[in-house]
Amino acid sequence: MAEIVAFPRPSNHRPPSGPEPLWRHLLGDQLRRRRHGNEETLSETATKAGVSPQYLSEVERGLKEPSSEMIAAIAGALDTTLIELASSVADELRTVSAPASAAVSAGRGALALAA
Repeated sequence: MAEIVAFPRPSNHRPPSGPEPLWRHLLGDQLRRRRHGNEETLSETATKAGVSPQYLSEVERGLKEPSSEMIAAIAGALDTTLIELASSVADELRTVSAPASAAVSAGRGALALAA
């Protein structure tokens, strides 16, 4: 049987202060904000996207992991693109996770300079 080897951590690594948010939760929040910004109901947006209002509600609440095709359909219904939506979610994830990712990035930079 294979032996499990511990992955070395940079000396300045700090454990995250809490769990990182899940992509699906941030995506759902972003979709809901955009839908509200368009002053649309769940039913209106769902109809445009070709999904049920129940499904869209579950996506907005972070309960579903939609496929890229579903995300693209919902994004189109909200007059945005998949890349704009994904970029917004990624920016939000960077903001929420900044302390933990900054420590890891700093550790990688130190390792790269030492090499």
